[in-house]
Amino acid sequence: MEIANTEDPRTLDLTGVTRVDLSFPKFTDGRAFSQAFLLRRRLGFKGEIRATGDVLVDQLAQMQRSGFDTAVLRADQSLEVAQTQLERYAGFYQGDAVTVQPIFNRKIAA
Repeated sequence: MEIANTEDPRTLDLTGVTRVDLSFPKFTDGRAFSQAFLLRRRLGFKGEIRATGDVLVDQLAQMQRSGFDTAVLRADQSLEVAQTQLERYAGFYQGDAVTVQPIFNRKIAA
């Protein structure tokens, strides 16, 4: 299912949907971040959330934290640089759409 960045995911019937494509018409348009967060945290969507459109490697870490699973990079973006960007940070202090608890409130495995 493709959702325009002007739509509110809370108004859609997601029954049976296994993948949602959210579009970035321009890299400066961040509405899809909010949509992904709503899908993951508020609506509990468990399927794949995929970023499409004007997707840059600089956005990948925030996409991951907002609930995106996959991203279709813009043609001029490097897959190697994208992988490096995703591996750059081992974790984050704040909670996000994927890891809700902030780091100080997480249980540490013994």
